[in-house]
Amino acid sequence: MTTADLIVAGRLYTVDRERPHAEAMAVRDGRILAVGTRDEVAALRGPQTRDLDFGDAVVMPGLVDVHNHHAHAGRAELYELTFPNTASLDEVLDAVRAHAARKGPDEWIVGSSWGTGLLDALGHAAARRALDEAAGGRPVLLTDDSHHNRWASSRALELAGIDASTPDPDRGVIVRDPETGEPSGVLLEAAGLLVEEVAGPAVTLSPEQQQRSSARAIEILHSYGITAFQDAAISLDQMRALKALDDRGKLPAWVVSSMTVNDQIFGYAELGDALIEHREELTGEHHRPDFIKIFLDGTPPAHSGAFLEPYLPAEGYGDHFHGSTTMPADELLGWLRRTAAQGISAKIHCSGDAAVRMVLDAVAAVRADGHTGPLYQIAHGQFIAADDLPRFAELGVAADISPFLWFPGVIADALSTVRPAAEVNGLQPNRSLIDSGALVAGGSDWPVSETPNAWEGIQGLVTRADPHGQRPGVLGPEQAITLPEAIEVFTLNGARAMGLGDVTGSLTAGKSADFVVLDRDPFGIPVTELVTLTAQRTYFAGREVFSRA
Repeated sequence: MTTADLIVAGRLYTVDRERPHAEAMAVRDGRILAVGTRDEVAALRGPQTRDLDFGDAVVMPGLVDVHNHHAHAGRAELYELTFPNTASLDEVLDAVRAHAARKGPDEWIVGSSWGTGLLDALGHAAARRALDEAAGGRPVLLTDDSHHNRWASSRALELAGIDASTPDPDRGVIVRDPETGEPSGVLLEAAGLLVEEVAGPAVTLSPEQQQRSSARAIEILHSYGITAFQDAAISLDQMRALKALDDRGKLPAWVVSSMTVNDQIFGYAELGDALIEHREELTGEHHRPDFIKIFLDGTPPAHSGAFLEPYLPAEGYGDHFHGSTTMPADELLGWLRRTAAQGISAKIHCSGDAAVRMVLDAVAAVRADGHTGPLYQIAHGQFIAADDLPRFAELGVAADISPFLWFPGVIADALSTVRPAAEVNGLQPNRSLIDSGALVAGGSDWPVSETPNAWEGIQGLVTRADPHGQRPGVLGPEQAITLPEAIEVFTLNGARAMGLGDVTGSLTAGKSADFVVLDRDPFGIPVTELVTLTAQRTYFAGREVFSRA
C-alpha cells in the first residue's frame, strides 16, 4: 500500500464541492493522496510519515491570482521608487525628492504609482517644473496606477526628443499644457514608450536581477497565501528568469505566462511571434507559457477604452467619442486562429464593452472552426453589454476580474469622470456572470493594486464596499456574490481559467499539496473583517514556503 510522507490535520476547507470540509489529508511526493477524516487518513501513515497538526486552524487551498505583473512588482520593490496611488501631488513630489537625494546627478528615477485622479493636475507645465525641482533636474519617469500612462520630467522629455512640435504617436497622446501647448510631461498609452525607449537601457536589469525580481515577488505572494498565478503580460527576459529559477528548483509556485503580442505600455523588445518561438524551450515543471496577451484597448480615464456608447463630453473629444481598439476585428481573429492551431490560449485586455464584444465575436468564430481546447480570458471587462453577458458561458470565455475595482475607490472615481454614473455603479457584473454560468476568476493586477491580498478582493466581491473603509457607499450591490463563491473565484476558478484545474485550486486527491493556514476562520468572522485575514503558513507541493512565526 502507498503510504503518505506527510499528513496534514486541521479544519480543512477544501473548495471541493463534493466534500467541502475535512479533518485531514495525506500527501506523498508533493501530491494529495487522500482527503477525509483523521481516522481515514491515518490509515495511510507509514514509518516515515511526518505530521502537521494545525488543531482548530483553518487550512484551505493556496490562493490563485489569475492576473498580476509579478516581475514588475518585484522589480519595483527592489530597484525603483514606489508610493501609493492615494498620494497627493505634493506627496509624490516629496517621494521623488527623497529618492533623488540617493541618486547621482544624471541617474534616472523610475517608479510608480500615481493615481489616475491626478491626470488633470499633472497636465500642466507647472506640475512638470515642480517635478524637475524635486528631482534636481534628473530624468524621471513615473507610472500611473493603471500602468498605462506616464509622467516624465523635462530632462526625460529632452532625452526622448519630445518638444512642442512632436506629434502624438499612434495609439498615444502627449498631453500638452492648455495655455502654452508645450508638453506637460503626461504621456498617455503608447506615448510613454517614447521615453521608455531611452530610459530602458539606463535601468535594464541583468539576468540575475530579473531572477531576483521574480523570486522576491513570489516571496511576497507566498506571504499572502498565493501559490499559483498568471503573469498577465510577460517579456522574454522575464520568461527566461522564470525558467532559470525552475531549472534550479527555485520556482515554488505554478506560473502561467501570457506572452505579449502588442505592447503600448511596457516597451518590450520582443513581441508576438518573437516570444512564441521561445515557448517550448522556456516551458518547465512549474513555468507554463501557455497564453498570449493582447491589449485590445486602453483605459477609460485616458479615453482609450473602446465603448459601444460614447464617453461623457470632454474637451478635445467631442460629444460622440467612443474610443477605439488597438487592432481591427480581422487582425484579432487572425491572432486567435493562428495561436489556437498551436494549442495556445489567450488573455485579452478589454476595458470597454465594444472591445469585449469584439473578443466574443472572435472566439465564436474560433470555436466554430472546431478549436475547443484553447482557453480564453477577457481581462478586466468591467463594462459588459447586457446582451453579451450570457455569451461568456456559451463560448467558454472566462471573466478575469481585476484589479480590485468592484467597490468605491480611486479607480472607480476616475471612471466616473468619463462614463455615465449608471455604468460605473454596475461595473464588474460578477453576480450576473456567475448566474449565467460563466467562469469568473480573480486577479489582483498587482502592482496596479498596492498588494496582491486576495482577501481584499474577496471581501469586496461580497460587500461591494471599500474593504478598508476609506470610501463610503457601495457599487452595484445587486452584483454582490457569496463568500463561498468569492473564495472559489480566487482558488479553483482561477486555476481552471489558467489551465491548472487538474493541478491546483482545491484540496482534492491527485492535486498538488498547495495550501495555506489562516489565522482565523473566514466563515467565523464578520464579512467586514475578511481583509484582515492573514496567512500564518503557506505550503507549495507539501513544502513550507512561508511562515509568519
